[in-house]
Amino acid sequence: MFPKLLAAIEDDFAAVNRTIVEQLHSRVGLVESIGHYIVDAGGKRMRPILVLLAARSCGIRDQRHIELAAVIEFIHTATLLHDDVVDMSTLRRGRPTVNAEWNSETSVLVGDFIYSRAFQLLVAIGDMSIMEIMANTTNRIAEGEVQQLVNKNNPNIDEAGYLRVIHDKTAILFQSAAQCGARLAGAPAATEQAFKALGLHLGVAFQLIDDVLDYAGDSSAMGKNIGDDLLEGKPTLPLIHVMRNGAGGEAELIRSCIADVEYCKAHLHRVIEVVRASDALEYTSNLAREEAGKALAALAEIPPSIHRDSLESMIRLSIDRSA
Repeated sequence: MFPKLLAAIEDDFAAVNRTIVEQLHSRVGLVESIGHYIVDAGGKRMRPILVLLAARSCGIRDQRHIELAAVIEFIHTATLLHDDVVDMSTLRRGRPTVNAEWNSETSVLVGDFIYSRAFQLLVAIGDMSIMEIMANTTNRIAEGEVQQLVNKNNPNIDEAGYLRVIHDKTAILFQSAAQCGARLAGAPAATEQAFKALGLHLGVAFQLIDDVLDYAGDSSAMGKNIGDDLLEGKPTLPLIHVMRNGAGGEAELIRSCIADVEYCKAHLHRVIEVVRASDALEYTSNLAREEAGKALAALAEIPPSIHRDSLESMIRLSIDRSA
């Protein structure tokens, strides 16, 4: 899906991939091996693409956006390594996670290496305002991760509480990717703020569609199993909606599954049926479309160009996907 967006930034994207490979070099062979294992697994690369499109939309004249895109991808990759340890996940993008293939200690420490390499690249970019945004961003991501852990196995989380986690854990990196891409290019303040809003709303929409696909997607295309989030004790929006609006027995079933992993394993098939039969997936999809609409509205502040057109396509594709 997302390779369709690359025509306008093909050379930039290739340069980002080269930079990622170069910057994974380490004196410790295991670090480099695991870094390549993660990167070679693929992924949509949405966040670095967003950096490139934002910078090009604003007419950037140097190549610092290449390093910035690599920074964003490294931060995202590090969060995945840490996430998989916390969630005890064994599968990502159709392959064993690093903690499953090696061990949790290795996964955490390589994640730390990738985080620190991202900040080495930020120093090379040499823009203190960009470094400030990214330092605040990684701090917010960490808070979001901890809050998600606090929310784990808690069926009393409401929609507002869940959306706060989405903002901190997921959308903030989309927001910073778009904002920093524009700032590096010297965009006017109004344009930079438009990109900031675009990234935020795109990030929320993207995560909400992930929540839908956790019950309605193709497990082989996603590289993970249907219902994995519930098995990890995560009260995502479709579940919250059913608990709030479903029949008493259905709501209690989901509450029990969120609270007790072993109970969930025995009743997962029934929960999937309940969620699919309800309007929870439609409700979540509609909210994602509203967020995408806000992202599209932010494009009004961005001058017309082939890169702006790609941004529009990116927003629309983010909610029209099966993985």
